Amino acid sequence: MQTAILNEGQWNLPRNMLRADVARDDADIMASQRLRYQVFAEEMGAELSQASVICGLDQDRYDRYCHHLLVRDTQTGAAVASTRILLDQQARLAGGFYSENEFQLGEVARLEGRVMEVGRTCVHPDYRNGAAIGVLWAGLAQFMSRHRIDHLIGCASIPMQDGGHQAHAIMERLREKYLVPEALRVMPRLPLPPCPPALPEQPLMPPLLKAYLRLGARIGGEPCWDPDFRVADVFILLKREDLPARYQRHFMRTAPHRHPNAIHP
Repeated sequence: MQTAILNEGQWNLPRNMLRADVARDDADIMASQRLRYQVFAEEMGAELSQASVICGLDQDRYDRYCHHLLVRDTQTGAAVASTRILLDQQARLAGGFYSENEFQLGEVARLEGRVMEVGRTCVHPDYRNGAAIGVLWAGLAQFMSRHRIDHLIGCASIPMQDGGHQAHAIMERLREKYLVPEALRVMPRLPLPPCPPALPEQPLMPPLLKAYLRLGARIGGEPCWDPDFRVADVFILLKREDLPARYQRHFMRTAPHRHPNAIHP
């Protein structure tokens, strides 16, 4: 499981009310993990480890190798959105990318250039008007630029509470024009259960998945079923060169922050 389901909205919150920073200490990392627990476990019902339940933090073995990007409300100091970033060099130390637990990456694992994986993306329910995720994207874009990243990979999640109807219907739409070339396809380690007999006529595309597609991302192939998080995960591949010009202008500008160490690892 990589991403929480985000609501759509306009980026209309004043920019000086939100700030994107890379975690600088254990307290920052715990703030991210606490928000992840609130969203994934308490809100979405994910089955996390007993240790996570006891401490109220979503933690796993990858956290120590990741940069943790947080968005904070400058008025309250609260962490309102977060994602974690696993660079290719750190992934080798961690034994691979997190997404390799769900997919056989094939040729994606041999892409030329620098690769970074984003995951565990979530936004506090009170900040799902679009502003927080916009600031998070801007921070990610600056991080990509600073580290000269060529490819972004990760997963976008589709809820499975309806038994998979939406997931199968959404995949029918994605196969039409969003798949990567055959040579770059990934293979799910746990494919979705068989297609339900009746699919919804108008599937609801999860906002985060829609946002990835607008940024120029492509789908790596068939989704993986994550029963612990009760979602279907779709593999995302975004080449930096495929980012539309208008989004490059928007995201590559200076992210809203006031701290001198903002978005620095």
